Amino acid sequence: MAEHPIQDLMNVTMDKVRQMVDSNTIIGKPITTEDGITILPVSKVSFGFASGGTDFDGKNPANKDLFGGGSGAGVNIQPVAFLVVKDGCVRTIQLSDSSNTVDRALTMIPELVEKVSALLNKKEAPAAPAEEKTQP
Repeated sequence: MAEHPIQDLMNVTMDKVRQMVDSNTIIGKPITTEDGITILPVSKVSFGFASGGTDFDGKNPANKDLFGGGSGAGVNIQPVAFLVVKDGCVRTIQLSDSSNTVDRALTMIPELVEKVSALLNKKEAPAAPAEEKTQP
């Protein structure tokens, strides 16, 4: 059976949507700074797709092979965060509305855990003995 023109229309539109929305769009290409920090942008991607068509079938034999149709797609890409890799540690920097207290608290958790861990490690480390001074 021959492929219907609407199938061609939909295939072309879906191919274009696939080109726009791939994994590199959601997790961007890494950016490495001079001091060795790697930054990965993270985005939220939303898209919509619509397609439609009609055959002009009627009493006129000239309209037998006519087809009318259209398709469209829309993409919204919104940056939401950055992953920052430094010295083997990964941090998330969210680009969110700072008026939302819950989001702000969740963003601060990794940094808080690092600070508490560093504080506990300092308390657990034994104090180095003082050197004895000898006088000649």
